Amino acid sequence: MRVLAAMSGGVDSAVAAARAVEAGHDVVGVHLALSRMPGTLRTGSRGCCTIEDSRDAWRACDVLGIPYYVWDFSERFKEDVVQDFIDEYAAGRTPNPCMRCNERIKFAALLEKAIALGFDAVCTGHYAKVIEDADGNPELHRAADWAKDQSYVLGVLTHEQLKHSMFPLADTPSKAEVRAEAERRGLSVANKPDSHDICFIPDGDTAGWLAEKIDMTTGDIVDETGTKVGEHPGANAFTVGQRRGLKLGTPAADGKPRFVLEIRPKENKVVVGPEALLAIDEIRGIKVSWAGLPIAEIATGADFDCFAQVRAHGDPVPATARMETPAEANGVSGQLVVTLTDPLRGVAPGQTVVLYQGSRVLGQATIDAARSLQRAEL
Repeated sequence: MRVLAAMSGGVDSAVAAARAVEAGHDVVGVHLALSRMPGTLRTGSRGCCTIEDSRDAWRACDVLGIPYYVWDFSERFKEDVVQDFIDEYAAGRTPNPCMRCNERIKFAALLEKAIALGFDAVCTGHYAKVIEDADGNPELHRAADWAKDQSYVLGVLTHEQLKHSMFPLADTPSKAEVRAEAERRGLSVANKPDSHDICFIPDGDTAGWLAEKIDMTTGDIVDETGTKVGEHPGANAFTVGQRRGLKLGTPAADGKPRFVLEIRPKENKVVVGPEALLAIDEIRGIKVSWAGLPIAEIATGADFDCFAQVRAHGDPVPATARMETPAEANGVSGQLVVTLTDPLRGVAPGQTVVLYQGSRVLGQATIDAARSLQRAEL
């Protein structure tokens, strides 16, 4: 096949490209320039998409003997990922920019361009697996190494995108093996640190970065009963589950710490309360998509058993889910309702819930509302 290898400049994408070459595919490497003003150097494991990363990707392609190109996707990244991140926080939600990048850049814009240029598949260094069912339809599954599994952030991939996706690291038992293989192949990125944090906020100070992008107005911090217990410099700087930095003037009656339970941007209020009230029993999701062909229960609206995961490295919990069509014709195709058998702590609107059956990813939705039965009883 003609394969376009997305080269981030890290060890995973370099080894994935090497395996694609070794498998006999006609491989071309491409690095995505996602910023018009990239930093010259990384700070340890913080940030990515820098000039250094571009050079590391070029060196890897040189060792592999494959063509190398840089594609400028900076404007689309700015609009579809960075601005989306700002808009979501401004609306009081907690977005996942990696999900948006995979959905709109790496497996939409990139794949669309690759297919237009005659490539059969896009190859990345993600730890996930595509398996064909008996009829040849692709399914997305967890990687062999669950500790490194990245199927969660790939839950946005559609059936058509999975048909053109290649993940050569799927069955690799550990990251240590990938690094050792890179060393054997003479790839200079063998010991390069993994990227962490949000790539466009390399210093990790999300609140400080947002303060420059969103108008922050002081407002009230209230407890679960509506009583004012403090003030905040801007509601958009807080996230559900946050404990530190609240600076509450009124201590809790029991003396225990309080956590952010809810952000109300329209009222410019932050609601805090005891840790127990962070436990969520029901999730309602919008912008639903299915990774591969949807299971039969989706079309009928019937309940189905599954496992729900709300963070990239969070533990999946048993749940029952169903598709529910909104009563009003508001342009939304449907709402995913997930009832959790074991409550999850600190779930925030804007996050992504990904559903699994065994190792298979069924699909995902953006969390629109998270309900706590205990809070509802107050």
